[in-house]
Amino acid sequence: MNFARILRHFLTGKLALRRIFPAASLTAIEQAIQQSEMNHGGQICFAVEAALDTVPLFKNQTTRERAVEVFSQLRIWDTEHNNGVLIYLLLADRNVEIIADRGIHAKVYSEEWEAICRTMESAFQRQQFEAGVINGVNAISVHLWEYFPSNSNDRRNEIANKPVVLE
Repeated sequence: MNFARILRHFLTGKLALRRIFPAASLTAIEQAIQQSEMNHGGQICFAVEAALDTVPLFKNQTTRERAVEVFSQLRIWDTEHNNGVLIYLLLADRNVEIIADRGIHAKVYSEEWEAICRTMESAFQRQQFEAGVINGVNAISVHLWEYFPSNSNDRRNEIANKPVVLE
């Protein structure tokens, strides 16, 4: 049992999340996603959670495991072309996970998603949260643009662009 992690999760709450991601930052991230999706046929969702609940925390749930749960809960997998991508940030751990639906995951190597995650985490270490997320959105967009180019006939927004703040 990692007591430092447990303490971080108990000390990282909604106030910290609101301080790090004020309304203006969430709006900027939403606009970045919206702008991105005008250039490709993919769907991007950014979700942030301050900390894990007590039971998953004591069961040592990983950020990856939680991200997969969120991917399912938000129905990111429910896009017509299986090209939804979730960027999940667990704030207490400062860990980012990218979960891509099978349509895009089959085309982009896991190492490429990992590199985007590490770059975002590096920005977070420098307290550049908004910029880190927007740069992550832009990096994911490069892959979506390559494999799901924009089709003006099919520009449905299947996943809301507004960041999801999990409480």
